Amino acid sequence: MAESQIEKMTIALENAGCEKSSAEKILNFLEAGMSEELIHQLRLCRCERMEDLHRMQKQIDCLDHIIRQIKQKN
Repeated sequence: MAESQIEKMTIALENAGCEKSSAEKILNFLEAGMSEELIHQLRLCRCERMEDLHRMQKQIDCLDHIIRQIKQKN
């Protein structure tokens, strides 16, 4: 595996917010040419990011609700 490809993947994983332990697994799978395991681990990371997104959306929804309540009182 070319060093530049590993470096690019490392940066991409950091930018994607993957946990360090997950990123290490992904890089190991990449270096070993284990594409099925690589894709599986990437999908797990994606699921984690989606869970984060949904949790944040719920928080935003709560804030929107508070804002609406305050506006109705005024």
